[in-house]
Amino acid sequence: MTSERISASTLDAILALQMTIAWAGEGLCEPKRLDWWRTDVVDAAGGGDLFKRLLPKTYQWAALEAVRSAAIQTDRRERIKLAKPDALRTLFFWGANVDEQLIDRLVEHKRNAVSQMPSAVLPLSIELGASFDRAAFEALLSISDRIETKIVPGGRLLVDDGTEDLDIKAKKLAAALLPLADNYPMPMYRIGEH
Repeated sequence: MTSERISASTLDAILALQMTIAWAGEGLCEPKRLDWWRTDVVDAAGGGDLFKRLLPKTYQWAALEAVRSAAIQTDRRERIKLAKPDALRTLFFWGANVDEQLIDRLVEHKRNAVSQMPSAVLPLSIELGASFDRAAFEALLSISDRIETKIVPGGRLLVDDGTEDLDIKAKKLAAALLPLADNYPMPMYRIGEH
């Protein structure tokens, strides 16, 4: 799977989950959301206003990319504390090939941003500028499949069921954020374990 080209729809689904979770994880906004990272870059009352003034045509993309980067950094800090961090897959770390394709897809969307805002091209489950509804966010993360996890130092380890479908893996990683914790619980797979 390491060199495969991933479909645009799968990349968009992963980006949408990443951006939604990154937005929900902001903690410097008023009122606070989950407070997993110390940012307030999306809301108009916070950094969103700066992005809108600096980048009037692409500000929503820039704000979502910035909060996604904050989530990636938090995820990386937690992941490198663990044994064999490159053998882990999280919602914000898929390995070099997939992560590069996600970046390329984001760049492609930003190039088209003059005519298309994020909500028009990604299956986003948030409305930028809307207030955070914790119950609605939890419902969004819930899936019908049973997810087997083990609480381990550093996060929640999902038992890999062998599926290669990244869209399904992403949904399971997102669902493993439940129950929501005070700190980012870093759901993860260890590759090569079944």
